[in-house]
Amino acid sequence: STCIASWYETGRVTATGERYDPRLLTAASRTLPFGTRLVVTEMSTNRSVVVRVNDRGPYVDGRCIDLSRQAFSLIAPTGAGLIAVRLEMLNEQAPVLVHQTQVAEGPDR
Repeated sequence: STCIASWYETGRVTATGERYDPRLLTAASRTLPFGTRLVVTEMSTNRSVVVRVNDRGPYVDGRCIDLSRQAFSLIAPTGAGLIAVRLEMLNEQAPVLVHQTQVAEGPDR
């Protein structure tokens, strides 16, 4: 789905009880379950970021998601304030591969 995203930065505790950290890749959603991982893609540049929902919001009509400052800045300048985005839920059955290391086993390593 496509919608309008904004970013927020406060020193408060999130709805999950975590302290809000603007450096983490997190987001606030009014309806998605906590822990949901989303791919957020900025529509004009096609830049994407993966975030985890850990808060509730936004509480402004016309916006679908609030991103942490860091998440927003990876897909658009924070000065933009509002951006059009596409949201896609990640399949939790297929983990994201961050780094793979092969380890040789046996005496020949």
